[in-house]
Amino acid sequence: MIDPKVVDALVASRARSAESPVARLTPREREVLAEMAQGKNNAGIAASLVLTERAVEKHINAMFAKLGLSEETDVHRRVKAVLLYLGQGSTGR
Repeated sequence: MIDPKVVDALVASRARSAESPVARLTPREREVLAEMAQGKNNAGIAASLVLTERAVEKHINAMFAKLGLSEETDVHRRVKAVLLYLGQGSTGR
């Protein structure tokens, strides 16, 4: 028998993650985002994940699209993406 509170917490957690825009990212995009959250630039991310810088740029652009982060002059998309990542517990699941 499982405590109903535990079941409620698990269901609520699953519902939250399904609603999270970070949940739409591929595992590789989440890896890139995790590296961004550590403050790494594209070259640092590429070295860490054994990718080309161009591949990192493609992953980042795909992330921005999936997260709904359009180019705005008053918003830094990398910072917004990292905040979304950190706000959902850094798991993306």
